[in-house]
Amino acid sequence: MADTVTDTVEMLYSIDQQNLTVDQQIALAQAYASLAQAERLELIQQRLYSIQQVISRWAMHAAADGPAR
Repeated sequence: MADTVTDTVEMLYSIDQQNLTVDQQIALAQAYASLAQAERLELIQQRLYSIQQVISRWAMHAAADGPAR
């Protein structure tokens, strides 16, 4: 899948915008916006995964230490 994403990004950035119709320019702008949103969602997912890992470690330590007093 990464190759497909990479290929798509390369294709988007290689388009000569000078020769596009207005409708094609709008579609290209929408594609750029979708790409930016996907990249942002990937970043959010990575951060949430990191947070989940930290919480899991805390839970394991808490279980190993016994109940808090």
